[in-house]
Amino acid sequence: MYEKTFPNKRFKQTAKFLQQHISKDHSILDLGVQNPFSDVMKNIGYSVTNTKGEDLDFDTSTITNSDADVVTAFEIFEHLLSPLTVLKSIKADKLVASVPLRLWFSPAYRSKTDKWDRHFHEFEDWQFDWLLEKAGWRIVARDKWTNPVKKLGIRPILRWFTPRYYIVYAERI
Repeated sequence: MYEKTFPNKRFKQTAKFLQQHISKDHSILDLGVQNPFSDVMKNIGYSVTNTKGEDLDFDTSTITNSDADVVTAFEIFEHLLSPLTVLKSIKADKLVASVPLRLWFSPAYRSKTDKWDRHFHEFEDWQFDWLLEKAGWRIVARDKWTNPVKKLGIRPILRWFTPRYYIVYAERI
Protein backbone atom coordinates (compact mmCIF):
# COMPACT_ATOMS: atom_id res chain seq x y z
CA MET A 1 0.00 0.00 0.00
CA TYR A 2 2.77 2.47 0.89
CA GLU A 3 5.64 1.05 -1.15
CA LYS A 4 7.49 4.33 -1.61
CA THR A 5 6.16 6.69 1.04
CA PHE A 6 4.62 6.19 4.47
CA PRO A 7 2.15 8.91 5.53
CA ASN A 8 3.73 9.64 8.92
CA LYS A 9 2.21 13.11 9.35
CA ARG A 10 -1.29 11.97 8.39
CA PHE A 11 -1.11 8.95 10.70
CA LYS A 12 0.20 11.06 13.60
CA GLN A 13 -2.53 13.71 13.15
CA THR A 14 -5.24 11.06 12.77
CA ALA A 15 -4.12 9.13 15.87
CA LYS A 16 -3.98 12.34 17.93
CA PHE A 17 -7.51 13.32 16.85
CA LEU A 18 -8.85 9.82 17.54
CA GLN A 19 -7.33 9.78 21.04
CA GLN A 20 -8.84 13.19 21.82
CA HIS A 21 -12.37 12.00 21.07
CA ILE A 22 -12.60 8.22 21.48
CA SER A 23 -11.94 6.26 24.66
CA LYS A 24 -9.81 3.13 24.34
CA ASP A 25 -12.54 1.05 25.95
CA HIS A 26 -14.74 1.57 22.88
CA SER A 27 -14.73 -1.09 20.16
CA ILE A 28 -14.04 0.18 16.63
CA LEU A 29 -15.22 -0.99 13.22
CA ASP A 30 -12.75 0.48 10.72
CA LEU A 31 -14.16 0.72 7.20
CA GLY A 32 -11.76 -0.78 4.70
CA VAL A 33 -9.50 -3.80 4.82
CA GLN A 34 -6.80 -4.28 7.44
CA ASN A 35 -4.20 -1.61 6.72
CA PRO A 36 -1.19 0.09 8.32
CA PHE A 37 -3.38 2.56 10.23
CA SER A 38 -5.47 -0.31 11.64
CA ASP A 39 -2.20 -1.52 13.16
CA VAL A 40 -1.45 1.97 14.51
CA MET A 41 -4.85 2.01 16.25
CA LYS A 42 -4.23 -1.42 17.76
CA ASN A 43 -0.73 -0.44 18.89
CA ILE A 44 -2.08 2.56 20.81
CA GLY A 45 -4.64 0.41 22.59
CA TYR A 46 -7.84 0.29 20.53
CA SER A 47 -9.85 -2.85 19.79
CA VAL A 48 -10.30 -2.73 16.00
CA THR A 49 -11.99 -4.92 13.42
CA ASN A 50 -12.09 -4.11 9.72
CA THR A 51 -14.52 -4.70 6.92
CA LYS A 52 -13.43 -7.54 4.64
CA GLY A 53 -12.88 -5.84 1.30
CA GLU A 54 -16.48 -6.08 0.12
CA ASP A 55 -17.70 -3.32 -2.19
CA LEU A 56 -19.46 -1.08 0.34
CA ASP A 57 -21.50 0.56 -2.41
CA PHE A 58 -23.38 -2.75 -2.75
CA ASP A 59 -22.78 -4.69 0.48
CA THR A 60 -23.09 -2.98 3.86
CA SER A 61 -23.80 -6.19 5.79
CA THR A 62 -20.57 -6.02 7.81
CA ILE A 63 -21.54 -2.52 8.91
CA THR A 64 -25.16 -3.32 9.72
CA ASN A 65 -24.18 -6.51 11.57
CA SER A 66 -21.49 -4.80 13.65
CA ASP A 67 -21.95 -4.08 17.35
CA ALA A 68 -18.94 -1.73 17.47
CA ASP A 69 -19.30 1.42 19.56
CA VAL A 70 -17.46 3.56 16.99
CA VAL A 71 -17.00 3.45 13.23
CA THR A 72 -13.86 4.90 11.70
CA ALA A 73 -13.46 5.70 8.02
CA PHE A 74 -10.08 7.11 7.06
CA GLU A 75 -9.84 8.06 3.39
CA ILE A 76 -12.69 5.72 2.40
CA PHE A 77 -15.67 7.86 1.39
CA GLU A 78 -13.95 9.45 -1.60
CA HIS A 79 -13.73 5.97 -3.18
CA LEU A 80 -17.46 5.24 -2.89
CA LEU A 81 -20.10 6.14 -5.44
CA SER A 82 -22.69 6.38 -2.67
CA PRO A 83 -21.20 7.27 0.71
CA LEU A 84 -24.67 8.35 1.90
CA THR A 85 -25.82 4.71 1.89
CA VAL A 86 -22.85 3.63 3.99
CA LEU A 87 -23.24 6.51 6.46
CA LYS A 88 -26.94 5.76 6.94
CA SER A 89 -26.24 2.04 7.55
CA ILE A 90 -23.94 2.65 10.54
CA LYS A 91 -25.53 1.52 13.83
CA ALA A 92 -22.84 2.98 16.09
CA ASP A 93 -23.48 6.38 17.66
CA LYS A 94 -19.95 7.70 17.07
CA LEU A 95 -18.04 8.24 13.85
CA VAL A 96 -14.50 9.43 13.18
CA ALA A 97 -13.91 9.98 9.47
CA SER A 98 -11.38 11.74 7.32
CA VAL A 99 -11.28 12.62 3.65
CA PRO A 100 -8.68 14.17 1.40
CA LEU A 101 -9.82 17.63 0.44
CA ARG A 102 -10.32 18.67 -3.14
CA LEU A 103 -7.33 20.64 -4.35
CA TRP A 104 -8.29 23.35 -6.82
CA PHE A 105 -4.90 23.04 -8.50
CA SER A 106 -5.00 19.27 -9.02
CA PRO A 107 -7.36 16.84 -10.81
CA ALA A 108 -9.12 14.01 -8.95
CA TYR A 109 -6.85 11.11 -8.10
CA ARG A 110 -7.08 8.01 -10.31
CA SER A 111 -4.81 5.01 -10.35
CA LYS A 112 -4.59 3.51 -13.81
CA THR A 113 -3.58 0.09 -12.46
CA ASP A 114 -5.81 -0.40 -9.39
CA LYS A 115 -9.57 0.06 -9.86
CA TRP A 116 -10.05 0.35 -6.06
CA ASP A 117 -7.55 3.19 -5.82
CA ARG A 118 -9.61 5.92 -7.46
CA HIS A 119 -11.48 8.90 -6.09
CA PHE A 120 -15.06 9.29 -7.24
CA HIS A 121 -15.52 12.22 -4.84
CA GLU A 122 -13.01 14.84 -3.82
CA PHE A 123 -14.74 16.80 -1.10
CA GLU A 124 -14.60 20.36 0.05
CA ASP A 125 -15.14 20.56 3.81
CA TRP A 126 -18.66 21.97 3.48
CA GLN A 127 -19.65 19.12 1.13
CA PHE A 128 -18.51 16.48 3.59
CA ASP A 129 -20.30 18.31 6.43
CA TRP A 130 -23.50 18.37 4.36
CA LEU A 131 -23.20 14.67 3.52
CA LEU A 132 -22.85 13.82 7.22
CA GLU A 133 -25.80 16.05 8.13
CA LYS A 134 -28.02 14.45 5.45
CA ALA A 135 -27.05 11.01 6.78
CA GLY A 136 -28.11 11.90 10.33
CA TRP A 137 -24.79 12.90 11.94
CA ARG A 138 -23.87 15.99 13.97
CA ILE A 139 -20.24 17.09 13.79
CA VAL A 140 -18.79 17.61 17.27
CA ALA A 141 -15.16 18.34 16.32
CA ARG A 142 -13.14 18.86 13.16
CA ASP A 143 -9.58 19.52 12.05
CA LYS A 144 -7.61 20.09 8.83
CA TRP A 145 -3.96 19.84 7.96
CA THR A 146 -1.61 20.32 5.05
CA ASN A 147 0.52 17.68 3.37
CA PRO A 148 3.76 19.30 2.22
CA VAL A 149 5.98 17.37 -0.15
CA LYS A 150 9.71 17.84 -0.68
CA LYS A 151 9.63 18.59 -4.39
CA LEU A 152 10.10 21.66 -6.52
CA GLY A 153 7.26 23.31 -8.37
CA ILE A 154 4.11 25.35 -7.96
CA ARG A 155 1.95 22.46 -6.69
CA PRO A 156 4.46 21.41 -4.02
CA ILE A 157 4.67 25.01 -2.79
CA LEU A 158 0.86 25.27 -2.66
CA ARG A 159 0.72 22.01 -0.63
CA TRP A 160 2.58 23.79 2.18
CA PHE A 161 -0.36 26.21 2.59
CA THR A 162 -3.45 24.41 1.29
CA PRO A 163 -5.14 21.95 3.70
CA ARG A 164 -5.17 18.45 2.23
CA TYR A 165 -6.95 16.38 4.90
CA TYR A 166 -10.17 16.95 6.81
CA ILE A 167 -11.18 14.88 9.83
CA VAL A 168 -14.37 14.93 11.89
CA TYR A 169 -15.76 13.39 15.01
CA ALA A 170 -19.52 13.08 14.69
CA GLU A 171 -22.35 11.65 16.73
CA ARG A 172 -25.64 10.20 15.54
CA ILE A 173 -28.51 12.70 15.79
